[in-house]
Amino acid sequence: MPLMKKVYGLTRRHLLGGVGAGFALSLLPRAAHAADDLDDLIREQMAAAQIPGLAVGLARDGEVAFARSYGFADLEQRRPVTPDTMFHIASITKTVTATAVMMLVDAGRIELDQRVAPYLDFTIAGEQAAAITFRHLLMHTAGISEEVYYQTDFRTHGADAALTIDQLLRDYLAPGGRYTGTGNVKTVPGTHWAYSNIGYGLLGYLAGRIAGQDMRVFTRDHIFRPLGMRHTAWTIADTPADLAVTPYDLVDQAVEPVPPVGFPDWSAGMMRASIRDLTQFVAMAANGGVAGDVRVLSSAHAAEMLMMQTPEGLSPWLSGQGLAWQQSSLGGVPRANHWGGDPGVFTMAYLDPARRKGVVLLSNLSATRESREALKSITARIIEAN
Repeated sequence: MPLMKKVYGLTRRHLLGGVGAGFALSLLPRAAHAADDLDDLIREQMAAAQIPGLAVGLARDGEVAFARSYGFADLEQRRPVTPDTMFHIASITKTVTATAVMMLVDAGRIELDQRVAPYLDFTIAGEQAAAITFRHLLMHTAGISEEVYYQTDFRTHGADAALTIDQLLRDYLAPGGRYTGTGNVKTVPGTHWAYSNIGYGLLGYLAGRIAGQDMRVFTRDHIFRPLGMRHTAWTIADTPADLAVTPYDLVDQAVEPVPPVGFPDWSAGMMRASIRDLTQFVAMAANGGVAGDVRVLSSAHAAEMLMMQTPEGLSPWLSGQGLAWQQSSLGGVPRANHWGGDPGVFTMAYLDPARRKGVVLLSNLSATRESREALKSITARIIEAN
């Protein structure tokens, strides 16, 4: 086919204690659309979890059924969230990267079970590394250890990272690299699950080499523009200030702003997108690769992304791993999904491909126990009721 195509135990009585006594009421202005039971639930859950701003989208039958916005993108400026406000979607980015890779599979440029080594301009250290395939990377089973990754802060606070993705990968994976040591491929590829940001950084780099252009340009031309995603960006610098959300954290039970973060493995989690845009992407993913009259993926490969397996070592909160998309229980029902989290941001996307539906929630507060349960409750209501 041609290419086209972490936890705080806060209670309601502590609500926004450091922000001012009148703030709780003004935090959640009525949405522009008519109030309904869903609005009431969202307002209640936001207040209970102290979420400054939230955007909620429903996709159905390849279309955006609704994109709603609540609360504030910036508290100090009193700037409300709108359907075009651009949130950092964090690790939901991985589903976009995986889609780009699958488009290359669709186009016959690569095969899922091909080894990636011939497509690289450097060697990955370690005896087992040559066996890594595209499927291994997509499923977090490439054997890449992130122990050194989490011991090293590669983030830039307040701006995009100066370190390039190719230099990061060479530093972490290539023989003699700054962080390579004896090699960071620790298990036999295909035998063990270990969530890997470096793996998705490698996928982004590979996709660019195979497509002949930076994957950020490739996704812009072959995913974002065809789907009408006009408020989506890969960098902090490309996110208009009037559309950007301010990230917030809870510090001593008060909501406090934190700077946005940039990191070099952008294909693992740097995307910014509006609820309207990301819901359009999710509409495609839940609808067999088609949104509106635009086919992004073949139906076979869209379905393959959602075929769940249970590799050894899979996290106990997951019941399956697909190609980027994962599976866990929501309201007692196994659902394909992906979450995202970084300082000042927590996001969720869920798919119900049997009913060609998807739900997206974007918030500008770091993940807490309360926010996790709030977003899950809202998602479950939307999936069950629509």
